[in-house]
Amino acid sequence: MALDFPFRIDSRGRSAEVDGDAQIRDMIEQVLFTVPGERVNRPDFGCGLLQLVFAPNSDALAAALQMTVQGSLQQWLGELIEVEEVHVENLDGRLLVTVQYLVRRDRERQMASFSRGLG
Repeated sequence: MALDFPFRIDSRGRSAEVDGDAQIRDMIEQVLFTVPGERVNRPDFGCGLLQLVFAPNSDALAAALQMTVQGSLQQWLGELIEVEEVHVENLDGRLLVTVQYLVRRDRERQMASFSRGLG
Protein backbone atom coordinates (compact mmCIF):
# COMPACT_ATOMS: atom_id res chain seq x y z
CA MET A 1 0.00 0.00 0.00
CA ALA A 2 1.07 3.55 -0.74
CA LEU A 3 -0.41 7.00 -0.21
CA ASP A 4 -2.81 8.09 -2.93
CA PHE A 5 -1.69 10.88 -5.23
CA PRO A 6 -2.69 13.64 -4.99
CA PHE A 7 -2.87 13.35 -1.23
CA ARG A 8 -6.39 13.23 0.20
CA ILE A 9 -8.30 12.05 3.24
CA ASP A 10 -10.48 8.96 2.75
CA SER A 11 -13.98 8.31 4.13
CA ARG A 12 -12.51 6.94 7.38
CA GLY A 13 -10.66 10.19 8.05
CA ARG A 14 -7.28 8.64 7.26
CA SER A 15 -4.74 9.21 4.52
CA ALA A 16 -6.10 7.56 1.36
CA GLU A 17 -4.08 4.58 0.14
CA VAL A 18 -3.78 2.76 -3.18
CA ASP A 19 -2.04 -0.33 -4.44
CA GLY A 20 -1.41 -2.23 -7.66
CA ASP A 21 -2.43 -0.57 -10.90
CA ALA A 22 -3.71 2.59 -9.19
CA GLN A 23 -0.33 3.08 -7.54
CA ILE A 24 1.47 2.73 -10.88
CA ARG A 25 -0.92 5.25 -12.48
CA ASP A 26 -0.18 7.70 -9.64
CA MET A 27 3.56 7.26 -10.16
CA ILE A 28 3.22 7.94 -13.90
CA GLU A 29 1.32 11.15 -13.13
CA GLN A 30 4.06 12.25 -10.74
CA VAL A 31 6.78 11.72 -13.36
CA LEU A 32 4.78 13.56 -16.02
CA PHE A 33 3.95 16.69 -14.07
CA THR A 34 6.98 17.11 -11.82
CA VAL A 35 9.44 19.73 -13.01
CA PRO A 36 13.10 18.66 -12.74
CA GLY A 37 14.58 20.50 -9.77
CA GLU A 38 11.27 20.49 -7.88
CA ARG A 39 12.22 17.57 -5.60
CA VAL A 40 14.93 18.32 -3.08
CA ASN A 41 16.63 14.92 -2.91
CA ARG A 42 15.97 14.00 -6.55
CA PRO A 43 16.70 17.11 -8.60
CA ASP A 44 16.56 15.23 -11.93
CA PHE A 45 13.19 13.55 -11.21
CA GLY A 46 10.34 14.40 -13.62
CA CYS A 47 10.16 15.23 -17.29
CA GLY A 48 9.46 18.96 -17.43
CA LEU A 49 6.39 18.45 -19.59
CA LEU A 50 4.63 21.57 -18.33
CA GLN A 51 7.62 23.77 -19.19
CA LEU A 52 7.22 23.00 -22.89
CA VAL A 53 3.50 23.69 -23.07
CA PHE A 54 3.87 27.33 -24.11
CA ALA A 55 6.30 26.60 -26.93
CA PRO A 56 4.80 26.99 -30.41
CA ASN A 57 2.92 23.90 -31.56
CA SER A 58 4.74 21.95 -34.24
CA ASP A 59 5.43 18.40 -35.31
CA ALA A 60 8.99 18.75 -34.02
CA LEU A 61 7.77 19.83 -30.57
CA ALA A 62 5.25 16.98 -30.45
CA ALA A 63 7.99 14.47 -31.29
CA ALA A 64 10.33 16.01 -28.69
CA LEU A 65 7.63 15.86 -26.01
CA GLN A 66 6.85 12.27 -26.84
CA MET A 67 10.51 11.25 -26.58
CA THR A 68 11.03 13.26 -23.37
CA VAL A 69 8.01 11.70 -21.69
CA GLN A 70 8.84 8.19 -22.83
CA GLY A 71 12.47 8.51 -21.72
CA SER A 72 11.53 9.85 -18.29
CA LEU A 73 8.97 7.11 -17.73
CA GLN A 74 11.51 4.46 -18.70
CA GLN A 75 14.16 6.02 -16.46
CA TRP A 76 12.01 6.34 -13.34
CA LEU A 77 9.49 3.51 -13.76
CA GLY A 78 11.26 1.10 -16.10
CA GLU A 79 11.33 -1.65 -13.47
CA LEU A 80 7.53 -1.50 -13.15
CA ILE A 81 6.28 -0.72 -16.65
CA GLU A 82 7.22 -1.01 -20.30
CA VAL A 83 6.07 2.10 -22.17
CA GLU A 84 4.51 1.25 -25.52
CA GLU A 85 3.13 4.59 -26.68
CA VAL A 86 2.86 8.19 -25.53
CA HIS A 87 0.54 10.78 -27.05
CA VAL A 88 0.66 14.45 -26.01
CA GLU A 89 -1.93 17.06 -27.09
CA ASN A 90 -2.44 20.72 -26.29
CA LEU A 91 -6.20 21.31 -26.49
CA ASP A 92 -7.56 24.81 -25.80
CA GLY A 93 -5.42 25.52 -22.77
CA ARG A 94 -5.37 21.95 -21.48
CA LEU A 95 -2.56 19.47 -21.81
CA LEU A 96 -3.72 15.90 -22.46
CA VAL A 97 -1.22 13.05 -22.14
CA THR A 98 -2.13 9.44 -22.92
CA VAL A 99 0.28 6.65 -22.02
CA GLN A 100 -0.08 3.02 -23.08
CA TYR A 101 2.10 0.60 -21.13
CA LEU A 102 2.58 -2.98 -19.98
CA VAL A 103 2.77 -3.72 -16.27
CA ARG A 104 5.85 -5.92 -15.97
CA ARG A 105 4.63 -8.08 -13.07
CA ASP A 106 1.65 -9.52 -14.97
CA ARG A 107 2.23 -8.32 -18.57
CA GLU A 108 -1.18 -6.61 -18.48
CA ARG A 109 -1.64 -3.75 -20.96
CA GLN A 110 -2.91 -0.49 -19.46
CA MET A 111 -3.79 2.93 -20.84
CA ALA A 112 -3.97 6.05 -18.70
CA SER A 113 -4.86 9.64 -19.61
CA PHE A 114 -3.81 12.70 -17.67
CA SER A 115 -4.90 16.30 -18.07
CA ARG A 116 -3.68 19.61 -16.69
CA GLY A 117 -4.89 23.16 -17.18
CA LEU A 118 -2.38 25.69 -18.41
CA GLY A 119 -2.34 28.55 -16.02
